[in-house]
Amino acid sequence: MRRNRDVGEGIIRPHLSVPGRVGLIVLALFGLLPVYWLTATAFTKKEDVFAQNRPFFPVDPTIENFVGFFQNDALLKNLGNSIIVSSGTALLAVLVGGLMAYSLSKFRYRGRNAIMFMFLIGQLIPGALLLISLYLMLSSAGLLYTYAALILSFTTFTLPLTVFLLKGIMDGLPDDILEAAKVDGLSRTATVFRIVFPLVVPGLITAAMFAFMRGWSDLLFALTLAGPDKQTLPAGLTQAFIHEGTADWPALMAASLITSLPLVIIFVVLQRYFVSGLAAGAVKG
Repeated sequence: MRRNRDVGEGIIRPHLSVPGRVGLIVLALFGLLPVYWLTATAFTKKEDVFAQNRPFFPVDPTIENFVGFFQNDALLKNLGNSIIVSSGTALLAVLVGGLMAYSLSKFRYRGRNAIMFMFLIGQLIPGALLLISLYLMLSSAGLLYTYAALILSFTTFTLPLTVFLLKGIMDGLPDDILEAAKVDGLSRTATVFRIVFPLVVPGLITAAMFAFMRGWSDLLFALTLAGPDKQTLPAGLTQAFIHEGTADWPALMAASLITSLPLVIIFVVLQRYFVSGLAAGAVKG
């Protein structure tokens, strides 16, 4: 009996010919070269970084750059700030985006198409252009230099992608399921959280990953909207290792490697849900 394949499984396990596999390996090696050079620099002593005869592989590797990261109290605080801001952004984006996607997918009301059009237009506007407006709004609300300022800002810019991704998945949910929940006496809120959200878990995980990555990797908003006590890792790394006319490249590369590890681990662990969510969100109902 033939097994039914999950959504996105064909993307995870593609069938390629030998030339195709060789081509992918070459492209992968080319793409991984900067990552390797970052890693090699992280294990290199500062005085050897710009040596004329620097070998491709570190001859005398050192871990002092990594040790220095964990001995820097300011960077550890930035790490904690990144976890708080990124997690808050992911949770808020999934919650608000999921409710909006359900509304746009399953309800018909005046202005629905206008809202979707505004989301599309919003995707075309660079976030940096809205930074001054956001700064003034958050300052007036008394939220400047707080976690809330960063979480609300990142959520604002991740909502369009989150809503369209989840709407594409919810469009494929049969209305009979929602009608059955209504007959069973479930309220609309209970239907969303007990029926709809469990059925679109891959999409929720995918949306959460996008939002988490936005909060984790952003530099401009973290430098502008967060005070010294609330800045995230990208801003902390910039201020700790890059100074006028000089930079501690090995320490910066080591810190960057440590910073990127959480994203790599999350993607590896949740890769199946990530690809399935993207594939399901691309299917029109």
